Amino acid sequence: MTVQAMSEARAPAADPADRSRWFALALLASTQFVLILDAAIVGVALPSIATDLGLDQGGLSWIANAYTLLVGGFLLLGGRLADLFGRRRMFVAGLVLFTAASLVAGLADSGLTLVAARAVQGFAAALVSPAALSLVMVLFGDGPERNRAIGIWGALAGSGAAFGLVLGGILTDWFGWASVFYVNVPIGVAAVVLAFRLLPRGHTDGARNFDVAGAVSVTAGLGLVVYVLVNGNEAGWLSAQTAGLGALGMALLIAFVLIEARTPQPLVPLRIFARPMLRGANVTAVLTTMSLFPMFFFVTLYTQQVLAYSPIESGLAQLPFALTVIPIAASIGPIVARVGLRPMAIGGLVTVAVGMLWMSRLSPDGSFVTDLLGPLLVIAVGAPMAFMSTMIAATNGAAEHEAGLASGLINTAQQVGGALGLGALVAVATTRIDGVLAAGEQALGLAQTEGYRTGLLIGAGIALLGAVAAAVLLPRPVPEVAGAVTAAGALAEEPTG
Repeated sequence: MTVQAMSEARAPAADPADRSRWFALALLASTQFVLILDAAIVGVALPSIATDLGLDQGGLSWIANAYTLLVGGFLLLGGRLADLFGRRRMFVAGLVLFTAASLVAGLADSGLTLVAARAVQGFAAALVSPAALSLVMVLFGDGPERNRAIGIWGALAGSGAAFGLVLGGILTDWFGWASVFYVNVPIGVAAVVLAFRLLPRGHTDGARNFDVAGAVSVTAGLGLVVYVLVNGNEAGWLSAQTAGLGALGMALLIAFVLIEARTPQPLVPLRIFARPMLRGANVTAVLTTMSLFPMFFFVTLYTQQVLAYSPIESGLAQLPFALTVIPIAASIGPIVARVGLRPMAIGGLVTVAVGMLWMSRLSPDGSFVTDLLGPLLVIAVGAPMAFMSTMIAATNGAAEHEAGLASGLINTAQQVGGALGLGALVAVATTRIDGVLAAGEQALGLAQTEGYRTGLLIGAGIALLGAVAAAVLLPRPVPEVAGAVTAAGALAEEPTG
């Protein structure tokens, strides 16, 4: 036998099952990328939509808000439905619905039709997203492989928003606003076909004792809370509508907790919150998205309203962020295994805060190179560190029958945090702009820049608060045991302290 033949004989054959898991991950991560991209891609097309459909500012805002509202309201329910009815089944059903709604949105000839289609897209995304993440959890067990898988997931998902701005500008300029919806149709059809080939069928817990009261109360409560957050600037934060609906939403969420504590088969077993890792991760995730989501909004407005960039130029200005996030997020898994989730989350949020403080030095006569490039690159390093560590922590140690629930919880935390941060920081920035103009400053660009700077400063403060939350709430690292488990896995049930 030749040396080459002996070498080939000793070399282990590639495991087809292992390869299929990574192909499945590529499908799941790409689908999440499309869902996040869809939330961003429409923003650049809004002015063209307003012109064609004759929408005022209020109607236009609901093209974005309808999607956000339905996603935020139904994510938790979607995650639990994946556990009850089957993850692949909910993933495929959500994709079919999302694809059909995208086609209707592209064909819409009125604002009402478009807003309704966007709402259905949001509901469908709330079914797909937690099902996809729970499938990742089932395919990859606790430890380095899952950390690596979630890192790849985050690399694509985290870049979706920035790529959406670029793609939205290109499609709108070249093919019209309807193309930002039509692009989802062939992607959705291909994803459905591949899902049956790549994703495990799995088993279900059955829905014989579905918690209807819990489902209604949590969905209505979350929906009202998200509605108040996304509509607060328009309705007024101190208005009777905001206060009344906010109080009703909180009352429904309190009722949900009481229902879950008493029902024998709860939608969300409250025992899941006994895990300090999960609690700390979800609180940290809320603060992370509160600080980060408004940043994209401020950068988009600053580049277009102050620097007079075109939509494509504004999207391209955020491309370095996306291109940096991808390799950083993909490499998070092995780093987490060495340094632990808690230091990773703290370091990521401190890095984000530093980048936002730097960006808060925006000037009305600035440029992309002097005012944006450096801060965006710094934030792009810190953001995936914070996102991936909280994502891994929130899903770590969850039993297979609760994978969808854990996924729904962390997705809901991120969504609510983003809505809260966007609503609050945009309100603060708007107040600052109005104050500068009222003081007699005639240069609108200067007033807008002052407003965006204020919002970014507060965003940096929230990021630092998130770092404090991670330090206090996430369990401290413990050594790995004989290399068999990662620090993340060993900490799933550790007490804080």
